[in-house]
Amino acid sequence: MSVNAFIFPGQGSQAVGMGRDLAAAFAAAREVFEEVDETLKQKLSKLMFEGPAEELQMTENTQPALMAHSLAVLRVLEREGGTTLQRKAFVVAGHSLGEYSALAAAGAFTISDTARLLKLRGQAMQKAVPAGMGAMAALLGAEMAQAIEICAEAAPIPETGKLEVIQPANDNGGGQVVISGHRTAIERAVEIAKTKGVKRAMLLPVSAPFHCSLMAPAADAMAEALETTPPKAPVVPLVANVSAKRESEPGRIRDLLIQQVTATVRWRECVMAMTDMGVDRYIELGAGKVLTGLNKRIAPDASGISAGTPAEIEALLKSL
Repeated sequence: MSVNAFIFPGQGSQAVGMGRDLAAAFAAAREVFEEVDETLKQKLSKLMFEGPAEELQMTENTQPALMAHSLAVLRVLEREGGTTLQRKAFVVAGHSLGEYSALAAAGAFTISDTARLLKLRGQAMQKAVPAGMGAMAALLGAEMAQAIEICAEAAPIPETGKLEVIQPANDNGGGQVVISGHRTAIERAVEIAKTKGVKRAMLLPVSAPFHCSLMAPAADAMAEALETTPPKAPVVPLVANVSAKRESEPGRIRDLLIQQVTATVRWRECVMAMTDMGVDRYIELGAGKVLTGLNKRIAPDASGISAGTPAEIEALLKSL
């Protein structure tokens, strides 16, 4: 019998049309989308189903949209398949904003509270850095140690030697590290990476430099929000982005969610830790198959299945 981790995608998995077939097929999914729309006082579901893409890509929309899709899938599994997270999952985990989806799935937050927190998180991250000042880049074919070395070399401004912010934002495994910080430092890093044998280094089309110290104002905003809306103990432990360890204590989870805004998403280490715990199947709930693809490179012996559409949910229910 498989030992399952239920995992939840982060930014980059969104696409116009996400959740539309789900809403058409299942009342349980429609209820989740309606609850999020009502909570946020906006037709987020219409934006998810119909676009425009530019508006969906705005981080304050992307974050609650991805959560809504993931939780809609979970509600369908519960309602249609009698499958509860508590019975089927050994641990949960999520990539960046997906950590909030994971915690909502495990009952640490209500769907409404999660939608509000993610809307605020998206707005706070966008406001933290003036437009054009920050950037992110993907280093493909680079391991974490090499990325740290490139960041250290790119941080000093030529002539002055003054240090700019640049640090690893995501350790995605399989030789994929994303770096984040001041735009000029990131541009220097892309050029340096080419001289270090990195297969490909490219700027990413993002609206802000996530998961670096420039996001400190957003971390402060989340500290305040999580003071008034603290997590409860999850019914299934969370493997956290910041610690890459199993976490269940609500105060500790709150602290890690605040740190997560400025810290590296240690996804490779999270998957390795879950595999060491005996997890041999990763079930990705929500939009896209990004995490399923990453995990194949990190834990090639484990199986992976993603469920975001009615057909995928049907296949998953047969396998559970």
